[in-house]
Parts: sequence; C-alpha cells; structure tokens
Amino acid sequence: MQTLDHAVYLNMREGADVLEADGKGDKVLRLADGSMLKLFRRKRLLTSALWAPYARRFADNCQVLRERGIECPSVRQVYRIPSIKRDAVHYDPLPGRTLRQLLGTDASLRAQLGEFMARLHEDGIYFRSAHLGNVVLTPENTLGLIDIADLRAYRKPLRKGLRLRNFKHMLRYREDRAWLLADTQFAEHYLRHQHVCNAKELSLALNT
Repeated sequence: MQTLDHAVYLNMREGADVLEADGKGDKVLRLADGSMLKLFRRKRLLTSALWAPYARRFADNCQVLRERGIECPSVRQVYRIPSIKRDAVHYDPLPGRTLRQLLGTDASLRAQLGEFMARLHEDGIYFRSAHLGNVVLTPENTLGLIDIADLRAYRKPLRKGLRLRNFKHMLRYREDRAWLLADTQFAEHYLRHQHVCNAKELSLALNT
C-alpha cells in the first residue's frame, strides 16, 4: 500500500466527478482520465480493517477473480492517504452497464445470470454484495463483478448453505426480486450448471 501525499491527492482529484459521498466525505470519484478512486474509512477503532484494509481487499479480490477468469475492474494502485484518514483503491472500471440499468430489456439476461451465479459458486466465490447493481454486462456480452471489497474466495465450490444465503442477498431489493422471479429462467439455468442445490431448495430460497 503506497502512501499518497496530500498535494498529490488534490492534484489527482482535480476535475473529478463525485459519484458517491456521505456526511463523512467522498466515497467514489471518477477522475479526469475516466479511472475511479474508491475511498474507504475505518468506521470503528477496533476492526479487521486494521490488518486487512478494505482497499487492499478490493485489490486482492480483483486479482483472485482475474485468476479464475471472472471479469472485474483493473486495479492501478492501492493508497493510504493520511491527510484525510482514508485508504483508497485506484482502478479502471469494468466497461458495460449494470443489470439494474438493463431491467426491462432482454429477458434472456436472467438465464445468463443464472449460469453466471452457478459459475461463481462452483469457483468458490461468495459475493455478499450480490445484487443487480453490482453485476455488469460488458460490451462483449459477458458478465462481470464490481464493488467487490465484500467478497470471499474459497478453494472449493461453495457449500449449499452459502449458496442459499447468497440468493437471499440478491433478493433484498424489491426491483431486483421482481425481475429475477419474473419467470423461471434464472433458477433453471442456475440448476443446470451446478450439482449442489436441488430445485426444491433453490425455490424455497428464492420465494421466502
């Protein structure tokens, strides 16, 4: 993790668009060259972020996903910015549009997402922040992940409990839920590409 001087940070930030912020300050910036700077603050004095900063987790997760052939942002550098008490990851965004932006378009995306989630689970990827705003359809018509600081990668396919819990995360948002359950394509294509969950278990997870 590289320490970023305040003057250098201000120069980097010049002309940036603030994409996300809260009462504590900026959270996501689109820099003048089109790259992104995602800022993380430590919310509690004693937290795992002390020894595993979220910015570093983001970068490490990008590396893991790329090693497993899953598309994601391309990290340039990870920073510690003492002057604003933030860590940051500087990256090139994954090109494309999120599935949430594409709601109401091609219904076959549900089938593609079902296959994609099966692949993630078979590859041992547990993405706690799984929702339609964090899955991108790229210009090459493939799916990839963004906002991946909250992700765990296992060496073996996910066990059943984690898979079913992951679906609960995906259904938290009413609009996402309505789209996913509009027909059976998502469930059918997920089941077709994995061998852990059965149809009854998946149906129960998706409909409760």
